Amino acid sequence: MQKRQETLYTHGRFYSAADPRATAMLVRDGRIVWLGDAAGAPSADRTVDLENGLVTPAFVDAHLHATDTGLAIDGLDLADVRARNELLAAVERFAATRPADGVVHGHGWDESTWADQTLPTSAELDRAAAGRRVYLSQASVHSALASTALLAAAGLPVGESLVKEDNHHAVRAIALNALTGAQRTTAQRAALAKAASLGIAAVHECGGPGTSSEADFTSLLALGGQGLPQVFGYWGELGGALKARELGAVGAAGDLYADGALGSRTASVRQPFLDGHGGCGEAFITAEQAAEHLLDCITVGVQGGFHAIGDAAIETVLEGFALAAKSVGVDAVREGHHRVEHVELIDKPMIARMVEFGVTASVQPVFDALWGGPDRMYAQRLGVERSMASNPIGAMHATGVQLAFGSDSPVTALDPWAMVAAAVTPRNPVFRMGVRAAFAASTRGGWRAAGVGDAGVLAPGQSATFAVWETPAGVREGLPVLDGASPVCRRTTVHGETIYEV
Repeated sequence: MQKRQETLYTHGRFYSAADPRATAMLVRDGRIVWLGDAAGAPSADRTVDLENGLVTPAFVDAHLHATDTGLAIDGLDLADVRARNELLAAVERFAATRPADGVVHGHGWDESTWADQTLPTSAELDRAAAGRRVYLSQASVHSALASTALLAAAGLPVGESLVKEDNHHAVRAIALNALTGAQRTTAQRAALAKAASLGIAAVHECGGPGTSSEADFTSLLALGGQGLPQVFGYWGELGGALKARELGAVGAAGDLYADGALGSRTASVRQPFLDGHGGCGEAFITAEQAAEHLLDCITVGVQGGFHAIGDAAIETVLEGFALAAKSVGVDAVREGHHRVEHVELIDKPMIARMVEFGVTASVQPVFDALWGGPDRMYAQRLGVERSMASNPIGAMHATGVQLAFGSDSPVTALDPWAMVAAAVTPRNPVFRMGVRAAFAASTRGGWRAAGVGDAGVLAPGQSATFAVWETPAGVREGLPVLDGASPVCRRTTVHGETIYEV
């Protein structure tokens, strides 16, 4: 019989409702079997001194794009660019470090922060990159700037460099397919290793047509758990429940687009956008299609879900839930534990329907921190009143919606404590959450959203999945103070296996 592996972790401060005063924890074969005072700790094969570190459940990032995140780590960061000429200068400097036959990948430009929001032409990108192909995703990753060669390869008119939605998907596919398998794997490993260093034990990869490829998706799933965070895959293809299961996904959900994004003015909204050319964005599915997709997921036995940002898109999706419930009953719909990503413009009646159908809201609190409030991008696009009503995460929590927090990286940075802080101090204080509730949505909420019920808390019988932190700003309510120096991760452990240690 194989000997059981036991590790005793001592001299820690444990964030645990099971024993708030615990200073030691015994782990056996990947599970917590004992928690208590170090003075009474049982013996073990191995002992690890945590040196007074704070021990918490590890984070789960419930919405990620690993390849793009990895490319951004080693790529051209355009988040601080504030003008067209600055962008072109950044491309010129970065392109000089890249092979002549490669693609210049850049990310993060946001023209809403520019005084003059005029975008460069494809010809200007060509000159800046000395003829190299250029793909620069906007902060929302629902539009991009592309060079002449990429536009031509996608069969699109050249001249204007900006591409959105379907045209963007076509250009994006060409840019990503230019990566070799080795380059793709390197980017994915970089993203997962970065996540581990931040106390993230698991990620939800959101792939699908227009977002990634099947090869990209399965490549990442194969990496998960091999000394790296666990990966839960979501394949976002309408009617693709069976394909999702065949690919190894836990759901036909994630980036299954009901609409676009606010940054690119393609979110499907009830009232027109106030800037640009107006209009109410783009709607990609009907309520009937949403219902058919959910019924397909119920039949196959996988989670279903949608990307829905604007109020018109969310209303359409929820009407799809209602139609599905008429066919199979509300209980059958609720048992699927389906999810909707982003849900940024949602009102009280729609929140009530989320609760009725047991839908998890996979949300990104940092969206509000970056773009919400009375004077940022949402206010430009929607007006102050709608901007201040956006991302009512605290209201969803108070009403009983199950929450899972994510970054949508590279849309926002991998930074789980920033997610917690953004939910605790939103732009509209009416939507404030308590720190413990926000932390739970960033940890246990992500496991529950993926159908895992034995992780996300520190208690006997639960998975030994935790992170150890230095807390230079101190501790409040058992968790790090987030209005001072940031917590520093010293160890990340997943199901008993340490994947990061300093």
